[in-house]
Amino acid sequence: MRASQQQQAVNNNNNSISKEYNNLEKQIEKVMECKILPEAEVKSICEKVREILKNEQNVQNVKAPVMVCGDIHGQFYDLMELFAIAGKLPETNYLFMGDYVDRGYHSIECVTLLFLLKIRYKDRITILRGNHESRQITQSYGFYDECLRKYGNYNVWNYFTETFHYLPITALVEGQFFCLHGGLSPNIDTLDHIRQIDRIQDVPSEGAMCDLLWSDPDDRSGWGMSPRGAGFTFGQDISEQFNHVNDIKLIARAHQLVLEGYQQTHDKNVVTVFSAPNYCYRCGNQAAFMELDEHMRMTYIQFDSATNDDGGRVNKRVPDYFL
Repeated sequence: MRASQQQQAVNNNNNSISKEYNNLEKQIEKVMECKILPEAEVKSICEKVREILKNEQNVQNVKAPVMVCGDIHGQFYDLMELFAIAGKLPETNYLFMGDYVDRGYHSIECVTLLFLLKIRYKDRITILRGNHESRQITQSYGFYDECLRKYGNYNVWNYFTETFHYLPITALVEGQFFCLHGGLSPNIDTLDHIRQIDRIQDVPSEGAMCDLLWSDPDDRSGWGMSPRGAGFTFGQDISEQFNHVNDIKLIARAHQLVLEGYQQTHDKNVVTVFSAPNYCYRCGNQAAFMELDEHMRMTYIQFDSATNDDGGRVNKRVPDYFL
């Protein structure tokens, strides 16, 4: 009798997992059609993602091969284009370096999709925090208003922004490439300093965590005041010293629009990757992502926008695993 009960418990558990898996697949399929999910489902998704993210580190270790991607900014169909070019999960691994929301017309769909993929393939996709994954910034640059417009209240905005607190702030690919959204900080000399930060909070207006999400490389040496009003500018001497002290080969970051989608600076100690083509549907820039193969060899892959001026789809190509 006991053996029979144990088998029944196993069967029930398997049925529950299968049901959850099927529901997840249906949710992914719906969001891939650029449709929003019911509020209750978004709340559940955010809760599940937080359970995963709270076990990740401030300096999250990532294995190669991996596709390293920059800003998305709510440009949903351009995110689809990126997936179509770079490859499907779980055969392709991804590292996104923040700024999934604001500016574009489909921030909800972008961040919902990335959260669903994190639940489905948690070891195959890493999602870092950007300076726009913030309660204060999203109230000014579109995400808050989008949530109100599409859901009629700010509950969904609350679910997402609370979950943003749990996103890792940096990643380290095979111990060699240091990835983050913004840049370096005068308050941080080593990766261990980053590991000591309490990241479960909204992005502060100053200090080490703020700098990691806001700072930019600069042609001038040393530290400088950032024209953004947060973070700092840092010169080649700073990046070379940081890489030397931490035995790092490259700092990969996002945060800045670059017309060709990527830009190497500081004698190739720093690279900026930007993955939102024709940013804000008017800048005319290319986008790019960085492919790191199993031997840590870099290839920069550029792509053009699949989105028209109204945020709709121009190019009908979608990743094959969503067909």
